[in-house]
Amino acid sequence: MGEITGGLLNEEVPVRVNRLVYDYDVVLVCGPVFPHEVVGFSGGNKYFFPGIAGPEVINLTHWLGALLSSYEVIGSGYTPVRALIDRAAALVDRPKACFSAVVTHEGLAGLFFGDPHEAWLAASELSARVHITWVDAPYRKVVSVMPPMYEDLWTAAKGMYKVEPAVADGGEVVLYAPHLSEVSFTHGPAIEEVGYHCRDYFLAQWDRFRNHPWGVLAHSTHLKGLGRYDAATGLETPRVAVTLATAIPEERCRRLNLGYLDPASVDLEALKGREDEGLLVVPRAGERLYKVRRNAGA
Repeated sequence: MGEITGGLLNEEVPVRVNRLVYDYDVVLVCGPVFPHEVVGFSGGNKYFFPGIAGPEVINLTHWLGALLSSYEVIGSGYTPVRALIDRAAALVDRPKACFSAVVTHEGLAGLFFGDPHEAWLAASELSARVHITWVDAPYRKVVSVMPPMYEDLWTAAKGMYKVEPAVADGGEVVLYAPHLSEVSFTHGPAIEEVGYHCRDYFLAQWDRFRNHPWGVLAHSTHLKGLGRYDAATGLETPRVAVTLATAIPEERCRRLNLGYLDPASVDLEALKGREDEGLLVVPRAGERLYKVRRNAGA
């Protein structure tokens, strides 16, 4: 790895990929396209990098996305992270083709085939139309109801970053998942050590965090969202408060730098239908991206 200053890389990193990809005459990619917190929209060459890549590219792409911020990247078309992924994929010297699917609860909205970039590009344009809910004004509070398919906080973080762009400054996101009791089955110890913080918290103390897995640091920022950190006072000010209404105990939530709410105290039915009050309940959260129209007031 090269020298890093302020979380930025100034040397090339190794580009490694599973060698089995070279055992085939043609490599066929088949997968969905939807708004993604690291790269903008999933799919295409992302199934090579970081899909079957070594940890260097995985960590680099995720941290680059975190530096740009999920708030700015998610659902934003062709991003610098996508350009990095396409550059890495060009190093794979095998013919490649791609089926890019756009799927909703109603079924298949579109299927595109061709070069991985071209198929992805067409699918991402359709995804932007069918997977994003545009709102006229930001909400002060969003309750994201996480389905049981999200078994740990690592995956349930989608309930935060897919609604974050539609939450007002000083607002709150509640992740409601009474079934959820684990932070991460794979990365739990690393997250326990780092906690959840905004990007600027890590950048202001980069020498302290530079040797932690960058993918873990990126995940930390995805759940915490945008914020500020004053190195002189040690005060971190998140743009949005994140509260867990899960089976994760209160003491553990506080240690991770997250809020806590007893899920038994949440009456979802009483919270529904109050959008005019700035309160939104999102069933099956994590599936759709919510954003405020550009001409809407903050």
